[in-house]
Amino acid sequence: MAARSAYDYPLTRKGDTVDTYHGAQVNDPYRWLEELDTDETRAWVEAQNKLTFGVLGSIKQRDAIRTRLTELWNYERYGVPYKEGGKYFYSRNDGLQNQSVLYVADSLAAEPRVLIDPNTLSQDGTVALSGTAISQDGKYVAYGLAAAGSDWQEYRVREIATGKDLDDHLKWIKFSGAAWTKDSKGFFYSRYDAPSDGEALKGKNEFQKLYYHKIGTPQDKDILVYERKDHPQWGFGGEVSDDGRWLVIRVWEGSADKNALFVHDLSGGVGKKPVVELLNKFDAEYTFVGSKGSSLFIQTTQGAARGKVVAIDAAKKDAGDPSAWKVLVPEAPETLRSVSHVGGKLIASYLKDARSEVRVFGEGGKLERDITLPGLGTAAGFGGRAKDGETFYAFTSYTWPTTIFRYDLKTGTSEVFRQPKVAFDPSKYETTQVFYTSKDGTKVPMFLTHKKGLERNGQNPTYLYGYGGFNVALTPGFSVPDLMWLELGGVLAVANLRGGGEYGESWHEAGTKLHKQNVFDDFIGAAEYLVAEKVTSPSKLAIGGRSNGGLLVGAAMTQRPDLFAVALPGVGVMDMLRFHKFTIGWAWVSDYGSSDDAEQFKALRAYSPLHNVKAGTKYPATLVYTADHDDRVVPGHSYKFAAALQAAQAGDKPALIRIDVRAGHGAGKPTSKQIEEWTDLWGFVVHNLGMTL
Repeated sequence: MAARSAYDYPLTRKGDTVDTYHGAQVNDPYRWLEELDTDETRAWVEAQNKLTFGVLGSIKQRDAIRTRLTELWNYERYGVPYKEGGKYFYSRNDGLQNQSVLYVADSLAAEPRVLIDPNTLSQDGTVALSGTAISQDGKYVAYGLAAAGSDWQEYRVREIATGKDLDDHLKWIKFSGAAWTKDSKGFFYSRYDAPSDGEALKGKNEFQKLYYHKIGTPQDKDILVYERKDHPQWGFGGEVSDDGRWLVIRVWEGSADKNALFVHDLSGGVGKKPVVELLNKFDAEYTFVGSKGSSLFIQTTQGAARGKVVAIDAAKKDAGDPSAWKVLVPEAPETLRSVSHVGGKLIASYLKDARSEVRVFGEGGKLERDITLPGLGTAAGFGGRAKDGETFYAFTSYTWPTTIFRYDLKTGTSEVFRQPKVAFDPSKYETTQVFYTSKDGTKVPMFLTHKKGLERNGQNPTYLYGYGGFNVALTPGFSVPDLMWLELGGVLAVANLRGGGEYGESWHEAGTKLHKQNVFDDFIGAAEYLVAEKVTSPSKLAIGGRSNGGLLVGAAMTQRPDLFAVALPGVGVMDMLRFHKFTIGWAWVSDYGSSDDAEQFKALRAYSPLHNVKAGTKYPATLVYTADHDDRVVPGHSYKFAAALQAAQAGDKPALIRIDVRAGHGAGKPTSKQIEEWTDLWGFVVHNLGMTL
């Protein structure tokens, strides 16, 4: 590739790889970039980073952005507390700590002490606490650690009273938590076999197994509770009922919302009774909420696209028959997102136009009250045991830092447990919700946040963000990078696209497989609305998204390069013909479809960002960003897309790629790396939109 314009792009070798899909030949000249550990790929990464960081380093506003991001990020923040064995556990970050610290306290008023501080486990803060589970007697914590952003976890066990680790050390755990037995002698977890050499970050993840680990024993002595050699793509998540009788196993296949639910009666001990396939049709979503005797409370979309709660008697032979179920909480006009069983109550969290509403029901399903929230935003938490008299939740919105509340189940009142203080004035900003019309006439909601008194003159720098997939709902939430953007005078626009979970399963399915183009039409429709309403103009419009949202940005900028000035596709799925060949990518077929299917291949090729980059096109200023340890969406996606974009760019705008090292898909990323990343992203946007600070 020849160097040109102001950007002396590194030479990227074009190979001669050609694949044939259903009679169609497809060139893949950058296939070699999928091999992450070769000398050639490493040299390419180094050369790209040298160019990118050179360009970013020359942006004059960059230092001021970093300084202000650091100031804003330096605030105390808490996780939602939970109670076990008479003790309280919660996370806290004093501001600029790379990782939040887990604390334990004997009461809410007692001085907490450090239980696990992951900041002590690595010099650069890249070892993260990826999961915790407290034994019911409050004696032990099983905790997972993930290094450099990888999805792989290693679990250890710590004695809470002494803070000392036991010898227990479990490896090759992924997509799993830990579920303790009631006697606190051990826990259930899910793992894969150890990968072959060189395959840990890109090899397929199949044949997950569910194990029981007894404290004080080596991993090779763990009891295999369940596996399915005939279903390599089944995954298992175990949860133990409060009374200790039931191990409820969520059986998942890919990212589909439809799952199975199996049960294992633990009354005779682990493995003494068979695992029963209670609900095995994969015809709906089934989530275990709680139990009372042999009655299991289940949240489900079976016959209710927006969700309901039923009671299933697991002891009866007809337990799997929906006609034998008792409906406790019927389907509502709003979308039911989660339910918890606490203090003899069912606490149900709903979404109404992508904002939270929370209702409290009795165990029999009678509505008792709504929980009053501070405003338009998102509430989450409400965990606990059936015997508890309290629960905790977090509330957040675009200008409301995440605040923790304690909720008294007897009185129905909320009180602030922890409220952070951030160095900004929320009264200067406002959030409104608008509804615009997509290409096919569908009404789509969008949140707009900006300084009060915004003049609609078409000149406001605007950042449009979206996701649109996997039943994920984008709800209002506080974010330091977003706050920085608002302070810069920008408009934050968050579109609730089809493919998400804002309006139940029908909304989700309308943005999947052969209907995936609806998602991109919704996003483009959001941009066109912002221009038509004179909020902004194409020369002032930036777009961003991560993961499936990175795919969204890649598709939008290749379909409508004229509509956007800046594009930030992050850790995106860019090669829609080969995504299912790496790590957990096969699980996304439920949302995307597969190139192995002739009809789905045509749909995938039509929007696949990599395959729709066209030479001679003037693309927006683009900063692709990824990480070398991303084993969720392997970085080869971004590498190939960036190489194709650099070769095709006909305009004078940059086409750069930023490749983070010792980082992954995003989970557990240390604060210092987040500040550096957003310094670069906002610096790139500010410079290319011609903004002044």
